[in-house]
Amino acid sequence: MIGLLQRVREASVTVDGAVVGAIGPGLLLLVCAEPADTEATAARLVEKLLKLRIFSDDAGKMNRSLVDVGGGLLVVSQFTLAADVRGGNRPSFTGAAGPEQGRTLYEAVLRLARDRHPVVQAGIFGADMKVALVNDGPVTIPLRIV
Repeated sequence: MIGLLQRVREASVTVDGAVVGAIGPGLLLLVCAEPADTEATAARLVEKLLKLRIFSDDAGKMNRSLVDVGGGLLVVSQFTLAADVRGGNRPSFTGAAGPEQGRTLYEAVLRLARDRHPVVQAGIFGADMKVALVNDGPVTIPLRIV
């Protein structure tokens, strides 16, 4: 599973002009399922992102997790994270899971996150989404969970 995690001051996702998910301070997760991924992979991703110590403590060190600070989590599906551009100028997305598997695993990430964290918002799988964010730091961390 591929993820791109951004620490944000705020983030939102809009579909057809309507905001479908929004958070204040917290994390924005862009996520892409790969063919070998399972629900266990999704569980490892959620476990990792909830425990990553990427928020500042009182001394200014990255020493607090999303759970520690009580921040929000906005999860957005993004199959383009699997883009392969080695072969030319048009990306190949064959590394992404197919739509059915992708949706199932995206929903698993959401369910698992909502079971463990009180503030979880989401985009809409497969929709044309507009994502707005104010990156905090900036802190952007790529994740690869196998």
